[in-house]
Amino acid sequence: MWKNIIVEVREHTAYVTINRPDKLNALNKATLQELQEILGQLKVDIEVWGVLLSGTGDKAFVAGADIEEFVGLSATTSKELTSWVHQEIMDVLYHFPKPVIAAVNGFALGGGLELAMACHIRVASEQAKLGQPEVALGIIPGYGGTQRLPQLVGRGKAMEMILSGEMISATEALDWGLVNHVVPQEQLFSSCEKILEAIYRKSPQAVALAIDAVNRGLENPKSGYEREIAAFAEAVETQDFKEGVSAFLEKRKPNFR
Repeated sequence: MWKNIIVEVREHTAYVTINRPDKLNALNKATLQELQEILGQLKVDIEVWGVLLSGTGDKAFVAGADIEEFVGLSATTSKELTSWVHQEIMDVLYHFPKPVIAAVNGFALGGGLELAMACHIRVASEQAKLGQPEVALGIIPGYGGTQRLPQLVGRGKAMEMILSGEMISATEALDWGLVNHVVPQEQLFSSCEKILEAIYRKSPQAVALAIDAVNRGLENPKSGYEREIAAFAEAVETQDFKEGVSAFLEKRKPNFR
């Protein structure tokens, strides 16, 4: 069905794989359009509880945007492109109501790193390399890198990565807080699946509310507290809350819907 992306659902997890190995899985507009449609479908699919995002092969997660498509861009068309990618893909991922884990299986550069940063959790293989090399092309990160990278690693380290354009290793990314875990390549998917399985045992309604509250606070700390209070109030009205409390008092595992 999809030309540039492979989608497979197994045991309630949607495995979404950017499939352009000859281009190191670079994001061209056609791939981004497919990703937009796929995310829209997965968001409402009740059989899908979470998403594992990766790239084909063991060389690259996503090596960046497809630079060939940048040739001849005007200020107007580039603004339209980046606005669309922000609103329809990166922000959708960032606010996705189900857990999304990026399995960083190789190079995550430029738009590829920005795609990974839009996910909720990042797990990298030991061979992964991460970076924002845009300044070497005379541009800057345009898919959220100047905003999400400082949130994850702090202003100083983000400035170093963005201004130098140099890549960092998976170990450095772990030390800096850019990824959650670094594992051997052969354990990458099983490590991601283990995290998702732990989340699946919890209330899906509470998970969605927690994602929203955390994101709201990062965007605006004051409104984040307000959203946490409102989300907590929403949670206590759900069937999941009743089931969770009953299971706790009855000393059994909860059976969430």
